[in-house]
Amino acid sequence: MVLEGLGQSLRNAIKKIANASHVDQKLVKEVVKDIQRALLQADVNVKLVLEMTKNLEQRALTEKPPAGMSSREHVIRIVYEELVKIVGKPKEIPAKPQRILMVGLYGQGKTTTAGKLARDLHKRGMKVGLVAADVHRPAAYDQLSQIGKKINVPVFGDPKEKSAVRIAKKALQEFDGFDVIIFDTSGRHALEPDLISEIKEVAKAVDAENKLLVLDAQTGQQAGPQAKAFHDAVGLTGVILTKMDGTAKGGGALSAVAETGAPISYIGVGEHLEDLERFDPDRFISRLLGMGDIKSLIEKASEVMDEEKAEEVARKVMSGKFTLKDMYDQMEMLQGMGPLKKLASLLPGLGDKLADQDMEATQERLERFRVIMDSMTEEELENPRLIKSSRVMRIARGSGTQPRNVRELLKQYEMSRKAVKGFMGNRKMRRQLMKQFKDADISAKDA
Repeated sequence: MVLEGLGQSLRNAIKKIANASHVDQKLVKEVVKDIQRALLQADVNVKLVLEMTKNLEQRALTEKPPAGMSSREHVIRIVYEELVKIVGKPKEIPAKPQRILMVGLYGQGKTTTAGKLARDLHKRGMKVGLVAADVHRPAAYDQLSQIGKKINVPVFGDPKEKSAVRIAKKALQEFDGFDVIIFDTSGRHALEPDLISEIKEVAKAVDAENKLLVLDAQTGQQAGPQAKAFHDAVGLTGVILTKMDGTAKGGGALSAVAETGAPISYIGVGEHLEDLERFDPDRFISRLLGMGDIKSLIEKASEVMDEEKAEEVARKVMSGKFTLKDMYDQMEMLQGMGPLKKLASLLPGLGDKLADQDMEATQERLERFRVIMDSMTEEELENPRLIKSSRVMRIARGSGTQPRNVRELLKQYEMSRKAVKGFMGNRKMRRQLMKQFKDADISAKDA
């Protein structure tokens, strides 16, 4: 999870409020100190921390809770609102025709991030082209080409050409008629005049609507000066912070960039091409505090779900039928949404309750179940009652597992089947679930 250490510390502070019999000055001051400590350990600027916690304390002690809200809920809401303020306002990159210029120093993850952004816009219905305009790093074109193949997005470049401007101009002709063209430019070890000059020339040649700075979150508070320098030089329209999942300094980078006035568009939360999240301060802080992010969960589900297959499974469930094949389809959709640890962080109050070893064990178990079901016949998947002792032995041999693993799967299936049957007999629960689906669908459309 992003900024897991900071999130845990903040959740512990929130629990003090939630578990208190009443809110008084002593509790507020204690919680403020806990939040100060948590933010400073996450490398957030001292001045910013003191200013934020001063506002928090003043509001918590002077503001009266709105009608229908308890004093505990009111203070938790104040903590949430003040944290949202320090990470700044986002800059959305809309799914519309545009040219995007990726800029940044060497080694910040610019090329990979260009691919991640192309994937995101491609998934949102845009016809996207990638341009390898980094003429200084020998492997840049090959790297971008490999990424393009993985995400089914064409890449234009010329490893022999030494002028980024000429490559950019040729790319405009090559990708004529495309919705979005993303230009991956050269970087340097420092912000040097020749780098700024090259970026300005390319920007002028392509007339980019969006100029996005890619910054490694490990730079911490130093992300601020870097963002400001690029912002002053080329007029950034957004910032993408990479490696937010693997550093304690992410809080510093996030708040430092926000201070410069260069808005954050995305955060990189892993090495895979799907590990790029559109930055939404409300949703980001909500997850950090363990309040979940149902909208992101719905978005992830919609990315991997085959709508016809999902509807078919739902119809079978509603009719009381549930086979191993249905269970297999559900597991495939779940695993396609990413690691369980990430999914748990999107559910309110769940991310910090499940230990890492429990998550890993469950993930391994699901994968083993899938391998076992791959060794079953179509007839067995449709009618699990056929699977007796001799079939159990055959399936175990075919899947490279033990007979007890096959029986464990059958036991899990039987529990799921009974749960579905029990659900179908509970009219009240069925109505509640239908309402949840409806509400979730409305939320997804509003998101």
